Amino acid sequence: MEEDGYGTLPTSHLLGSVPAVISEEKKSSLGEGGASPSNLNVFPPSVGVYQAPGSGNPLDGNDQSGTDWKGFFSISSYSPFFNVDTDVVVDRLMSSFYPRSNFFSKIDANPDLYGPLWISTTLVFMLAAFGNTATYVMQIKSDPTKAWNFDVGYVNWAACVIYGYTILVPLAFYFLLQYFGSHPSLVRFWCMWGYSLFIFIPSSLLLIIPVEILRWIIVLLAGGASSWFVSSNFKYYVEGIDMAALVVSALLLQFALSIFIKVFFFA
Repeated sequence: MEEDGYGTLPTSHLLGSVPAVISEEKKSSLGEGGASPSNLNVFPPSVGVYQAPGSGNPLDGNDQSGTDWKGFFSISSYSPFFNVDTDVVVDRLMSSFYPRSNFFSKIDANPDLYGPLWISTTLVFMLAAFGNTATYVMQIKSDPTKAWNFDVGYVNWAACVIYGYTILVPLAFYFLLQYFGSHPSLVRFWCMWGYSLFIFIPSSLLLIIPVEILRWIIVLLAGGASSWFVSSNFKYYVEGIDMAALVVSALLLQFALSIFIKVFFFA
């Protein structure tokens, strides 16, 4: 009788039914195919929307659905953009010198922020160091008896200008394009604008030469090359839209930065 009693017990609550429930919950949390919802092409990170890596298109903005701006303030959201090989960074640096093709096609699968951060930080210290060196050389040339002091304020100015420009200008164009109905990728804008500043690093070294006309030639060449790189790539985001004014604005802002570098740090 005891065996009959055990045989009539309900089985719906037994352990055998648990794995199926757990499996369904895990599948729904990971997304279709069991893949993680994190995606290098999506920034800011999306919530509840999964896209396969490489599915985002920087030209049509398909990677902007489900945007959650909380990820903008999370450090973990930026960590995937620093996972890049040295060879890739060097290739992108060379592409900023010789823009033979669309730069966004190079960074489509894996846009990075390592290169822009390294370029910006290096440029800040080089402008401060070489700017002071240039003033020293000019002072020795004009009046060797006059005392010279290192201007620490150059570091603060360089940091504010370079970091502010690299972050705020792409952010401004991102919101402008969003307003006009386009869907750009913010991290690709940061990547492209960051690499566009690389040409100013070797240029700042040449600006130590105490020949004013040569300095202006160097600045104009560097500013022109950097401006062309930005405008020629930025136009891919406004193709099909009457936004030529935005392309011209991007070009002029980049050229104005080069003039500011010359006038303020190498006057």
